[in-house]
Amino acid sequence: MNGKAATAGATVAARDGGLSISFDDNALMSALCGAHDANLARLEQRAGVSIHARGNRLNVNGPESAQVTAVNALKALYASLKKGGAVDQSEVDAAIRMADQPVETNAGSSLVIKTPRRVVSARSPGQATYLRALHEYEMTFGLGPAGTGKTYLAVACAVNMMQSGRVERLILSRPAVEAGERLGFLPGDLKEKVDPYLRPLYDALYEMLPGDRVVKKLESGEIEVAPLAFMRGRTLSNAFIILDEAQNTTPMQMKMLLTRLGENSRMVITGDLSQVDLPRGVRSGLRDAVDILDGMPGVGFVNFGHVDVVRHDLVSRIVQAYDARDNAQGRLELEPDETA
Repeated sequence: MNGKAATAGATVAARDGGLSISFDDNALMSALCGAHDANLARLEQRAGVSIHARGNRLNVNGPESAQVTAVNALKALYASLKKGGAVDQSEVDAAIRMADQPVETNAGSSLVIKTPRRVVSARSPGQATYLRALHEYEMTFGLGPAGTGKTYLAVACAVNMMQSGRVERLILSRPAVEAGERLGFLPGDLKEKVDPYLRPLYDALYEMLPGDRVVKKLESGEIEVAPLAFMRGRTLSNAFIILDEAQNTTPMQMKMLLTRLGENSRMVITGDLSQVDLPRGVRSGLRDAVDILDGMPGVGFVNFGHVDVVRHDLVSRIVQAYDARDNAQGRLELEPDETA
């Protein structure tokens, strides 16, 4: 990087084998650095660079590619502060994930979803692709491990579309696989029996809408949270439909839901094919749908990986470890029996 480049109040220049980035607002620079420079320490650790503050300037040193990653992350974080956002260590991690991507992938990082309680934006490359797909396709499949934001972003998009009048109601559903034949042995009425399986959907709703509005919309039917079985025989028009944990559907259940799609509706199906809880020998309806619908116009597929996990760092490493084990087992199964 030669010379100087200015972006949204931040000016980048090459300096003594490293890069420097200067900011036009000392107060925002202080927020960027964090208490006791905690955010800078996080950035140094994650990007593999050293950062030294000099007045309103940060000098970044380290491997050339790491310098670029760190500076791009700093620019993105400063731009977020300019817009009234906050910066903490999770935001630093997200900025690094996005800064590591090619320009064409990172272009979607500015895509945001506004809901009454928060503004949601992409925090990983997979999330940026997913947000674009949610806007582009009438039916979107979000596939990948826990912690990648598949359901959270779908609920945010659904709330945004309802608030803007593009759909009249939200329908959120899950297969209550764990209940099965044991449902009758649980205490309470039917709602009390199935609500524990739907709790993650309620949690996401309360992240996007004030509690009293969630209650009112549930009572009026504008928002419906129900087990998958409740969808049978219906035509879901003018609605945003989300099926969560779809890996636990059977092929017949999946076909039943997909064919409920009505006029002016969108459907999002999320799931993790490595976490199927169906009885042994029962094919996952999600796997079946992916095989059948892949390449069909109007249907989008987004595959998340461990790099898209936005929970604790350890979650990403756990996903990687399990993937490595599963891949190793797959190779062993494919190798010929040397004793034959």
